[in-house]
Amino acid sequence: MTTTATDPATNNNDGGLFENRSSGSSIDPEKVSVESGDNNNSQAGNLLTNYTEEEVMNMGRAYAKESNLDQELFAKAAAIARDPSGYNSMAFLSEEEKQGLYSEAEHPWRLPKKLYWLVCTASMAACMQGMDETVINGANLYYPSAFGIGGNSDRDKWLVGLVNCAPYLCCGCISCWMTDWMNWHFSRRGTIFICCVIGVLCCLWSALTNTWWHLFIARFFLGFSIGPNSTTVPVYSSESAPAKIRGSLVMNWQVWTAFGIMLGYVFSLAFYRIPARGIGDGLSWRLMLGSAMLPSIILMCQIPFCPESPRWLMGKGRHREAFESLQQLRNSDLQAARDAFYANILIMEEGSTKASFFYKIGEMFAVRRNRNGAMGAWICMFMQQFCGINVIAYYSSSIFLNSGFSERDSLIASWGFGMLNWVFAAPAFFMIDKFGRRSLLLFAFPFMAVFLLMAGFAFWIPETNENARLAVICLGIYLFTIVYSSSEGPVPFTYSSECAALYVRDVTMSFATATCWFFNFVLSLTWPSLLKAFKPQGAFGWYAAWNVVGFFLVLWLLPETKNLTLEELDDVFDVPAHQHAVYQTKAFYNAFQRRILHQKVEKLPPLYQIHRMAITNTSWEEKKQTVTHVE
Repeated sequence: MTTTATDPATNNNDGGLFENRSSGSSIDPEKVSVESGDNNNSQAGNLLTNYTEEEVMNMGRAYAKESNLDQELFAKAAAIARDPSGYNSMAFLSEEEKQGLYSEAEHPWRLPKKLYWLVCTASMAACMQGMDETVINGANLYYPSAFGIGGNSDRDKWLVGLVNCAPYLCCGCISCWMTDWMNWHFSRRGTIFICCVIGVLCCLWSALTNTWWHLFIARFFLGFSIGPNSTTVPVYSSESAPAKIRGSLVMNWQVWTAFGIMLGYVFSLAFYRIPARGIGDGLSWRLMLGSAMLPSIILMCQIPFCPESPRWLMGKGRHREAFESLQQLRNSDLQAARDAFYANILIMEEGSTKASFFYKIGEMFAVRRNRNGAMGAWICMFMQQFCGINVIAYYSSSIFLNSGFSERDSLIASWGFGMLNWVFAAPAFFMIDKFGRRSLLLFAFPFMAVFLLMAGFAFWIPETNENARLAVICLGIYLFTIVYSSSEGPVPFTYSSECAALYVRDVTMSFATATCWFFNFVLSLTWPSLLKAFKPQGAFGWYAAWNVVGFFLVLWLLPETKNLTLEELDDVFDVPAHQHAVYQTKAFYNAFQRRILHQKVEKLPPLYQIHRMAITNTSWEEKKQTVTHVE
């Protein structure tokens, strides 16, 4: 039985996959058909499994011919893309090629060094952002007094918060939203390089300021480096990494952020005793702020030599260059050809990447699949700020100073926070793809709430018992940091980079990072006044309560994305939000009955029904596509 697919604007059951999103789309809604039937050989979510091996191999040859590539190589690659696990039965593959595919499946971490170099190099952009968070932490002990805003008045507290959060005001309101335009015109690598140049100049500028408002302006412009970098780098890494370990590689952004936080404390300790040397406003805090440019200088020297994103090149129609890029990022030409061919199929199915920025914004909210993905990214990014971590990153030195530490000991205790934040990001490498993004967050939020309460309530311990007071405050902050670093730290940027459909990926990532930095701005601006009004006990309790809220937001509204292909994610995110929330509430109670109460109850049936779709080309050159949907 064959029927015509409905318009996704009126029926979102297809997640918007069949919509002709622009005049450049290769999918014509009038030529889309939906068929019912069975395909026992189908693999859930694979666009090619409803077509014979010979048909798919001919598609591979046609694609290679158009792009002036090896036709027989792409014929074999297309067959593997159709049936990734069936390579042993493919007589046209050599034993060496079969062994390579087996090794890829069994040993997913055995990848070319250039891929690891690309991910680590690009993620180094996070190091500058992390350093800025903590060098301003150390500088907080000096620059407010130097600029006449170091008093205890409400005005001074708000101005210190405003200066500290200036970069994130820029990120949330302006710079993150420039990323789609910058990526389209300058590429992923070019955007990262430009942002590094801006970062170096603004860090140097911050070190040379002479008033609080001058420092505010310099730090505001620093946001033009942090915003686009934080949006581009996770997407760049995600587009370059294999799906099986995508989460572990993309989370390098958080690892380098944590390393930058730790390194910022090191430089704060190194410079805190530097004398003024005739500079009236002091030299130590200037060196702290200026030191944040060092990672950007290193990155500027390396990023031009990294391969460009294959997906970005394909979006520009540069398919041969995309294949050459993948050759550097995969273990064999066959694997590179397979990924290039299948990525092209996905891009064709998604539609044109040339749609306008505002059209993509509209699609992000109008299409249910896109809307649910954006909502998941928003939850992750919002909770990364309102879990309370950046209160500690920005103000730990002041918190420790107020709890009874000396200036030096406050900086050392803050360095301990930074070191733990970095070291305990390592376990997430192995957990994020094994246990999943959602599971890590559900585990972490209750513990983070408890540890924040521990740190806050410790301020009620009498000052006469100072050692116990300081010990409990440090323990609460450090335990909170350990849990955060393995969960809510790495998950948001990883999740946001993979939850969006291809054609709205850049604007969804812009939306996610703008959310992150805007609420970073809110948190940083309000903390000094919040601390004054609520005292440490109430201020820490406020963010502990938000961790409880975060648990339920994740439980109800955050689908899992681990190890799923883009097509499988289309099905996952196409489930209505209220249906997902109801199911997950029942699943939570079901798990409580089975695991805690040890009752003999059956597990709930799966929520997601994977839709199998495929594109075939009766004449590839004429761009005649048919989409088949097997119920």
